[in-house]
Amino acid sequence: MADTSVAYQIMWNRMISVVEEQAQALIRTAFSTSVREAGDLSAGIYDQTGNMLAQAVTGTPGHVNAMAAAVGHFIRKIGYEDMAEGDVYITNDPWQGTGHLHDITVVTPAFYDGVLVGFFACTAHVVDIGGLGFGADASSVYEEGLYIPIMKMVSEGTVNETLMAMVRANVREPDQVVGDIYALATCNEVGHRRLMEMMAEFGLADLEGIAGFILDNSRAATLERINALDHGVADGEMVVDGYHDPITLKVRVEITEDKVLCDFAGSSRVDNKGINVPMVYTQAYACYALKCAIAPDIPNNAASLAPFEISAPEGTIVNAVHPAPVTLRHIIGHMLPDTVYDALDKLLPATVPAEGAGTLCNFQVSLRPRRDETAPETARRAEVLTFNSGGAGARPTLDGMNATAFPSGVMTMPVEATEHAGPVIIWRKELRPDSGGAGQYRGGLGQYMDVGAAEGHEADFSAMFDRVNFPARGRQGGEDGAPTVLKLDDGTKFRGKGKQFVAHGQRVELAFPGGAGYGLASERASEDVKEDLRRGYISAEVARETYGLARAEIEAVLAAAKRGEAE
Repeated sequence: MADTSVAYQIMWNRMISVVEEQAQALIRTAFSTSVREAGDLSAGIYDQTGNMLAQAVTGTPGHVNAMAAAVGHFIRKIGYEDMAEGDVYITNDPWQGTGHLHDITVVTPAFYDGVLVGFFACTAHVVDIGGLGFGADASSVYEEGLYIPIMKMVSEGTVNETLMAMVRANVREPDQVVGDIYALATCNEVGHRRLMEMMAEFGLADLEGIAGFILDNSRAATLERINALDHGVADGEMVVDGYHDPITLKVRVEITEDKVLCDFAGSSRVDNKGINVPMVYTQAYACYALKCAIAPDIPNNAASLAPFEISAPEGTIVNAVHPAPVTLRHIIGHMLPDTVYDALDKLLPATVPAEGAGTLCNFQVSLRPRRDETAPETARRAEVLTFNSGGAGARPTLDGMNATAFPSGVMTMPVEATEHAGPVIIWRKELRPDSGGAGQYRGGLGQYMDVGAAEGHEADFSAMFDRVNFPARGRQGGEDGAPTVLKLDDGTKFRGKGKQFVAHGQRVELAFPGGAGYGLASERASEDVKEDLRRGYISAEVARETYGLARAEIEAVLAAAKRGEAE
């Protein structure tokens, strides 16, 4: 038995390597910068019944956890009897995939010696899916783009060219989108080849034994963590900007035997704009928050996720049903972990961080030749999507991370990659001093970013921001982070969400939000304040008035920093 357990542990580790290679193959072959540069994707392996066995480390919780249930939908829709070697299946159904039409999920059945043994699945965000474009402006999902029901993309090795023609005819960037679809299929094939090699090496005829080992041990380890906690119930609440009106998020978290319950009853109703969240995405991020706090080192699979039970009444903004608009479901979804942590802080003191920026600071620029005057022949249409981050909240024993996406985990796109994607210019991108909330542990800094269209172009700027009116809140006496600020370079105020026009020669000036502080600012170590001042993270004014640093000390730090620059 011991020898079998050791062998199964080796196989489990190999499986995680397989799906990570699967994810890296997608990054290498993808066309969209959101996949290649930001890592907005997920990849996983499932047993024959659709239970997730392993997921790649690379990926976002919105894809990673939401995709956990996806294969079951494919099995029910297509049926085992219609599955064959060489098949590839596809959908972007928000309620059976990962929450909005821009995420395409591809599933490939894995056959070994002619027998179905499991499935590979992967998801990626594509730059465009037609409709009104990537933004919150739609009033129903029908306006948000092309819907691909669960269907065969490839049947026994033959590509569904009708489907590919439909996709090309309905999106603004056909080469990128179709290229990404093929990249998704390819990454599943990479995973499939590696799994076949593993099964041959270990003499496996199927995955039943290793699946049982993974799921049983994951379940036992997760329950051990949960049952080590004191039972209790606590409520959390957060108010965020919304589209036209503020949105209230409410949650009740209950720690009990063998499970943690998380209920979002009392949250605002479905919004009339595209910031609503399908339940699958709510489950993904609420579960992620709980898992980070309680069992962060246990690998993600069906069994390690199962003890975290997430619920919300239908018709609330966190359980929006068809045909609610859902394109920017991440706007609300990324706020759910901090809402859960508002409750969890009362149950598990000194465990969870202060609030951070939460929602990604994304925007999409739809560029075209200028229309107020004759545009140069080189001017062209393009869609440029860029992922950016505000600051993360301070932790109970550490400062918050600067310009870091929590909870999404995606990477900030480099300026060079963004400018390469289309005729857009990033004029400024730097950390935003004083944006991190003060505290014993300081919140992470947000960023400044100025963006405009290249010569000869105008643009529609689709804003996808929050924290304009409700900045990140401090915890245990820590101060709030700085809010989001958006405006044109002539001072015209921009809305936090929605498509807005940028004329030729104009720039959009963005200040991304900071994370909140943890603990009283008066308890911050003097040396940490001086280091922040030296690095430019805080101003002399904040060092003096908020942290109480003496004028002479401030002058000494600034003088030393100036000498260092000169050297």
